[in-house]
Amino acid sequence: MKKIGFASINITDGFWKKKQDMVKNTTSYAVYNRFKETHRFDALKCVPSKEYEPHIFWDSDIAKWLEGVSYILRKNDAPELKKLACEAISDIIENCDESGYFNSYFLVKDKDKRFKNRDNHELYCLGHLIEASIAYLDATGDERFFKAMCKYAKYVKKVFKDEKSADFITPGHPELELALVKLYEKSGDKDFLELAKYFIDEHGKNHCNERKTFESNGFTALFNQDEMLLKDREKISGHSVRALYLFSGACDIARLYDDKELKDSCKRIFDNIINKRMYITGGVGSTRYGEAFTVDYNLPNRSAYNETCAAIALVYFASRMQEIDLNSKYADCIERVIYNGFLSGISLDGKSFFYENPLEIDLYLNDVHRATNHNDYFPITQRKEVFDCSCCPPNIVRFIPSIADYMYTYDDDKFYVHQYISSETQHEGMSITQKTNYPADSKIELAFNIQGKKLALRIPCWCKKFEINRKYTMKNGYAIIDEPCDSVAIDLKMSVVPVRANPRVHENAGRVAITRGPVVYCAEGIDNGNDIKSVSIDINAEFDIRDSEFLLPTLHTTAKKPISTEALYTEADDSFEKIPLTLIPYYAFANRGESDMCIWLLESK
Repeated sequence: MKKIGFASINITDGFWKKKQDMVKNTTSYAVYNRFKETHRFDALKCVPSKEYEPHIFWDSDIAKWLEGVSYILRKNDAPELKKLACEAISDIIENCDESGYFNSYFLVKDKDKRFKNRDNHELYCLGHLIEASIAYLDATGDERFFKAMCKYAKYVKKVFKDEKSADFITPGHPELELALVKLYEKSGDKDFLELAKYFIDEHGKNHCNERKTFESNGFTALFNQDEMLLKDREKISGHSVRALYLFSGACDIARLYDDKELKDSCKRIFDNIINKRMYITGGVGSTRYGEAFTVDYNLPNRSAYNETCAAIALVYFASRMQEIDLNSKYADCIERVIYNGFLSGISLDGKSFFYENPLEIDLYLNDVHRATNHNDYFPITQRKEVFDCSCCPPNIVRFIPSIADYMYTYDDDKFYVHQYISSETQHEGMSITQKTNYPADSKIELAFNIQGKKLALRIPCWCKKFEINRKYTMKNGYAIIDEPCDSVAIDLKMSVVPVRANPRVHENAGRVAITRGPVVYCAEGIDNGNDIKSVSIDINAEFDIRDSEFLLPTLHTTAKKPISTEALYTEADDSFEKIPLTLIPYYAFANRGESDMCIWLLESK
């Protein structure tokens, strides 16, 4: 299976065109300005300063921003962004030492502690710098950054694989593994692929010196999937972003080496995520303790962590699985994430961000310990422009410009359409055009020349009724067009659907979530008043679908609410008052000031 990258695809209209324009014109500059104010760009000069102290992961923040800007430059004439990127890249190149090593912290502070502490993010930063250098080369043709990172990667191979002179064996925060595969595919140098495989193979061999850092900070071997080999794993565990970057790299190695054991492990891990450890929004990592996966069906709503970076990492993993295992569940997962659990991480104006993405907010109960100086921890209720750990904003800057990466794959016989976005594509003599207002609307028109291959259209898991104006057969969630043709029209009937959680998700017992197509909806107090957690809804209710300022429609119906009383307890009866209920797309919550929010509503009986 081969993937068609975003560089061959022009998004022409609709939802994602608006989001890409927002990132190009607003978000990229907003992130740059905040990073400039917090001295992240200054740190690249590697000069000691009394004004600030660099941090061990600042380079990764800059690298993701550079990668995102490079993706923008690949498609747009943006001279100001190119100038800012060039300045940062020049600082990086000029300050690499004679071995090729670059880290703005360890070139200024703790110079004798290079590769001494597994959790100090040196290899993580290198991974993001490698990805940025490839993206910049593709966008501009300038090889300097790319060559510098190739030299640095060769140095890492020497230290970690050849000499084994570092104080640890594998990266503490995985990411370098998948970046090395990209470096191999770009350069053709098999040293980089073999180094990636080495890290994947060594991971989980219970190296005592690897685990001591995490254990000294109160984490177990599960935190970084250290307790067993990756090929032996049955369930996902530990720090969610680290785990998903690691399995993204493992998936690459499984594909390139045709490693059946590793492929089977990746399949098991993916199924464990989507069937037992993923929120309805596609968010993952349910606890702030270790930013981690916990146990099956433990999906609390108010305290949900759901880091934005984890949602992005799940897409990376799913997209790689899409290349090695033909099943629509991977594209279904990607669709769930991009319209919900990832997209809530950025404000509608593109200037502020959530690190965590809860499924419920109760402002009153967020502040109950008035008699102490302590309070329970809950995610913030308004997005911020920058964080001390600001990995998520630049991750969004690189993700949205490259969103078309997940649209198409093909093999010798078939051309697969995984995502529906208005676009025009030219790739190796093949072409395909989509016209649609999806997911606001259910209709998609496709015109194509795919060199005699059969067209395979994903039928989303949420879609129970659909129409295609050609003969087709179903296989693995795809409608395969049997007759020769150069155009197809498909209508994915998009009704409003109530969804129940598995009974073992105890917090959602007796509750339903409302969806329309791939979009999860929520109720906010600003529309529906206080105590929305007590609102109940009939699963057979009829909804009015209205255009909104959120790019996608809002839903309107009548619900029930207990009659207000000051009594603490009352005799149970059937008395309720009917109220109008407004639901908005989940990704749009918290854009109109602080407000209660709830996805899972009581089910009326």
